[in-house]
Amino acid sequence: METQGALVRGLSKLAFEAGAGLTELVESMHLNIARSPGVFGAPLEGHAPGIAGLVYRIVSGAFKLTGGAVDAALAALEPFLGAAGPSPQMDDALAALNGVMVDHLVATGNPLAIPMRLRADGEELHLARDALAARFARPSRRIVVLVHGLCLSDRNWRRKAHDHGAALARDLGYALIYLRYNSGLHVSTNGQRFADLMERLVAAWPAELEEVAIVGHSMGGLVARSSCLYGGEAKRAWLAKLQKLVFLGTPHHGAPAERAGQWIDALLGKIPYTAPFARLSRIRSAGVTDLRYGFIADEDWEGRDRHENSGDTRRIVPLPKDARSFAIAGSIAPTSAGAIVGDGLVTTASALGRHNDPERDLSLPESQRWVAPSVNHLELLNSPSVYEKMRSWLS
Repeated sequence: METQGALVRGLSKLAFEAGAGLTELVESMHLNIARSPGVFGAPLEGHAPGIAGLVYRIVSGAFKLTGGAVDAALAALEPFLGAAGPSPQMDDALAALNGVMVDHLVATGNPLAIPMRLRADGEELHLARDALAARFARPSRRIVVLVHGLCLSDRNWRRKAHDHGAALARDLGYALIYLRYNSGLHVSTNGQRFADLMERLVAAWPAELEEVAIVGHSMGGLVARSSCLYGGEAKRAWLAKLQKLVFLGTPHHGAPAERAGQWIDALLGKIPYTAPFARLSRIRSAGVTDLRYGFIADEDWEGRDRHENSGDTRRIVPLPKDARSFAIAGSIAPTSAGAIVGDGLVTTASALGRHNDPERDLSLPESQRWVAPSVNHLELLNSPSVYEKMRSWLS
């Protein structure tokens, strides 16, 4: 999604699809209530009977036809709508929208789907040596890449007038680069694309690189781990430069909120009157369902219904052996004694890579694990104590 014209077309397309989908959902509720299948009877499929069913089909069809006509008209007008990108507020909204329902956007060809880019100073980086030399007049020999979390974008690293990346560039001399990616896609899909971009970046960097560091917040840490997995399998040269990985609130072993969401899906689907609403929760993206157990490899999800509870069957993937890894967990408790509660979204054990199964435990030394008291999941992005700990590790 590159222009204002594409933005208008994408929002129009989504609005008409939502209207048609809502009409069909209400019709399904009408059908089940009219036929009274019982509280735990099998949900009924099909159209509402008689005149009601005819009306629902006409309304739904009108939404679809009108939406197609408007989309075609806006496509013709797009060259005249300007090339400016979305505002920061709209940018945040698009990141959230993609994080939740990118599957639908991709399946319908909606231009609101966000492509993966490496960025600096709010603009896309062109991964050619001359272009990078022009952007970084005095290129550092050290690069830090920041990878955002679910439903966020590279803009969200700046929170309450603080940006971990900008502070690291100022204090430690790193060249600062951000990854923008579509957090609704599978983590492994993003991991492979990130590995490819890192290979191009390192090959084109206009100075002799001594170090690459990656900082990942939440899902961003899983994407970083996945990029290391696939970069290693493809024998990518950039991994030889990777020296440090820092994880901030990363759900290495999954997030309870997504596991709870899966059970809510199942319950809604068992009651005929609420079964139509289960469709709404099932539009949540592949990226969201990957957070159930912390999937980072293709085989974790390939050939399976990702909305079914199949248990923790993910591939065991250790941390990269040639880079030092560090993990910070937030805790909404005021002292480390209550740290088990986690940051409100990710448990302490998951964020620190701990697991009852020794094969799944990430085996980080205690000196490379830390719990930040009175810091919730988003506050990991601006906490002074989190920054100081991270800076000490990266120095």
